[in-house]
Amino acid sequence: MTARLTLAAATLALVTAGWMRPDTLLLAQHQAPAMPPVPANLAALEGRLSDIRMLTDAGENAEAYFSPDGSHLIFQSSPDPVSCDQMFVMKIDGTDRRRVSNGEGRTTCGFFTRDAKQIVYASTHGKAAACPERPSMARGYVWPIYDGYDIYKANADGSAPVALTKTPGYDAEATVGSNGRIVFTSLRDGDMEIYSMAGDGSDVKRLTNLPGPDGGAFYSPDGTQIVFRGRHPQAGSPEITEYFTLLKEGLWKPTSTELYIMNADGSKLRQITDNGAANFAPFWTPDGKQLIFSSNLHNVKGRNFDLFLINADGTGVEQVTHHPDFDGFPMFSPDGTKLVFASNRNQKTRGDTNIFMARWKR
Repeated sequence: MTARLTLAAATLALVTAGWMRPDTLLLAQHQAPAMPPVPANLAALEGRLSDIRMLTDAGENAEAYFSPDGSHLIFQSSPDPVSCDQMFVMKIDGTDRRRVSNGEGRTTCGFFTRDAKQIVYASTHGKAAACPERPSMARGYVWPIYDGYDIYKANADGSAPVALTKTPGYDAEATVGSNGRIVFTSLRDGDMEIYSMAGDGSDVKRLTNLPGPDGGAFYSPDGTQIVFRGRHPQAGSPEITEYFTLLKEGLWKPTSTELYIMNADGSKLRQITDNGAANFAPFWTPDGKQLIFSSNLHNVKGRNFDLFLINADGTGVEQVTHHPDFDGFPMFSPDGTKLVFASNRNQKTRGDTNIFMARWKR
């Protein structure tokens, strides 16, 4: 998802992360409204979290994901509303921060390979070194689905990047499974669908065939299942007609999305939420029995996204965060003792999004 907002632009979801994965169902604003007061008992409400620490302190930072040994995070960051997101790596205490992309184009969706010796991420630098142009909002709030995005694999220090995808159109949102296979979102067949490929970019397989935007996929810990967010309007409806019309122009108008689980080969698809909210960024608990995700479930027309737990069968929804602004992009550490997420809390400038780490109480 990809393209950051202006300072005061928060959003319906990933705003806070700039223009990142289209998961970012953000609602751009010329001026962000005043934030509601933080509950005095916030710590008590967020009982599953303790020792919450802010690892970044300015700008737009989001989509932070653990290395397999839990010692480092890869994330995308932009210091100001004008710059393009670039990929960074840092230790889980926020130290030793270093850029691992080449500083050109716009990058998004970084992830470590299973041996932590390499990283994968999407970038537009292969098409042009400059930041891609942001779309006009004359047609309402739309997301750019940049056709210059391709998925790259590089050494963990950012050296020797190699393009894994070279097809026309958007290729991004790559994450890596326990067997080294990569799952990603692509427009190569004319719709936002989910695909998988081997770690070297070969053996590409299409996994979904559902008209509408699918993406933001993650493998389960054992690699047998995939969770993702999607929306599938009725065939022939005005919504699906507008969706494909905009998509031909490289645009998407985000709206509510639900969560789905399927087997790693695309079989046995099932929907696990049905609440009409903007649900996105689902990630598995280390035991594979639950998912944590971001949603505006209690603020469906607003910007207040919180983190929620849900059983893999769709039962037992539990609210985890209660801050009155954006919380999103959660990921558990491999041992399940920590949770990393992006949030607008504690911001110095209205619209800042930072990376937070917390101890997780099971």
